[in-house]
Amino acid sequence: MDETVRSESGIPLNSSYGPADLPGAESIPPPGVFPFTRGNFPDGYRGRPWTIRQYSGFGTAEESNERYRYLLEQGATGLSVAFDLPSQCGYDSDEPDVEEEVGRVGVAIDSLADFELLFDRIPLDAISTSMTINGTAAIMLAFYVAVGEKQGVERAKLRGTIQNDILKEYVSRGTWIWPPRPSLRLIADTIEFCADDVPRFNAISVAGAHFRDAGASAAQEMAFTLMDGVTYCEEVIGRGRMTIDQFAPQVSFFFYTHGDFFEEIAKYRAGRRRWARIVRERFGAQDDRSCMFRVGCVSGGASLHGPQPHNNIVRVAYEAMASVLGGVQSMFTAAWDEPFAIPTEESATLALRTQQILAYETGVARVVDPLGGSYYVEALTDAMEERVVEIMEDLERHGGMVKAIEDGVLQRLISEQAFGVDRAVRSGERTIVGVNKFETDESPPKTEGYELDEKGRIRQLERLAEVKRTRSAADVKATLGALSTAAAKDGENLMPHLVECARAYCTVGEMVDVLKDQWGEFLQPVVF
Repeated sequence: MDETVRSESGIPLNSSYGPADLPGAESIPPPGVFPFTRGNFPDGYRGRPWTIRQYSGFGTAEESNERYRYLLEQGATGLSVAFDLPSQCGYDSDEPDVEEEVGRVGVAIDSLADFELLFDRIPLDAISTSMTINGTAAIMLAFYVAVGEKQGVERAKLRGTIQNDILKEYVSRGTWIWPPRPSLRLIADTIEFCADDVPRFNAISVAGAHFRDAGASAAQEMAFTLMDGVTYCEEVIGRGRMTIDQFAPQVSFFFYTHGDFFEEIAKYRAGRRRWARIVRERFGAQDDRSCMFRVGCVSGGASLHGPQPHNNIVRVAYEAMASVLGGVQSMFTAAWDEPFAIPTEESATLALRTQQILAYETGVARVVDPLGGSYYVEALTDAMEERVVEIMEDLERHGGMVKAIEDGVLQRLISEQAFGVDRAVRSGERTIVGVNKFETDESPPKTEGYELDEKGRIRQLERLAEVKRTRSAADVKATLGALSTAAAKDGENLMPHLVECARAYCTVGEMVDVLKDQWGEFLQPVVF
């Protein structure tokens, strides 16, 4: 083995692989059989391709609704909602401190009135909606349930996912609100609520993607994500009201696919096998469906670069191919111009077409796990799983994910990895085409950063003011009071209270402030 050649996660690679590298290859179960190394389903994508989404949301609910309906008309099979930072962090659009961020990186959501516009003429009983939201995920779920009721859609027919993964926010993104332990309580409430009331909706998408974009390696991304999944399952099971089989089928996962083609394929195969074993061996699942690793991904993200930006079209296509060969269930493809601005309609359409060409022209969906049995892919899957287990065991020894976050251990691991990658790129040890090799004097493309125009901002503020003026003050006071009382004591699920607040047109900021009064706010530890 040549120790000088390694995958991006540092796994040593042979110059070639053969039968000696796969002593147990004949024992790998077929697709659809535990532990699902080769895929969750025996027919793979033959019955239905992966869910094709495009991450979108900007400005006001009206503008985002127009983009959603356009994407659905162009063949998208699901929606993926981006929220602006005030909505993610629990502030209303009329909060003076967030004025410049309203509608900038996603759609502005203040109350149920915005959700009514956001999903206008979009049938929620026919469309699956993914929402990239964490700190305020329970509130957005409450809005979604309430707007479904407005459309006459039963809760049991609502399909989709809220990201709802707060642990990685403390480490990699920063849209936290409350400390970890009450935040875990709220996440467990959403999981129980969905299992009981919204059975086709995934209450959580444990998101390694943001570990990856913050600088983690593929192995770290998978290990940290599985540890988060373990933490959430333990939180729910520890309440004593549910077994793993009652809620595990609604736990999903979310990753970035980057450029190390075969390592990314191995990452998904290894993660699928490891999660299946965790759910059966650690949590005692009796139903094989509980052990399935349900995965969505983004092809793009931090793997895209500003210099020679049209190279990103190629990067996204290769990453999408790796995602499919790894067996993901849903995907959205980043647009080539995302390093500069919110994608244009043209670039978003090209990203969508990338998936459609992959699904319908390349033939990759005709055979399940077509690289299964490859000496290299199987050996790399084994090596990836071993590396993931090592990282998870180190975190277990430290006391688990919450303690690792509170102590700053996870933050340090990611920053060290990110620093190493940056140094390798700057030195030329790691080649990025057009960035540190094969460079040109090509000028940056002419793009315009999205700015919510003044009319849009005024419209958002006027709608919020109108909601506050016309709603029932008595209902607002009563529902917020009930939420506060329930939050002050353990044991009561907060989701029914949040749904009542949504129906009363309480705002995101009002609900968040009630919970801040009870739980306080998180302070990031200093990491040296």
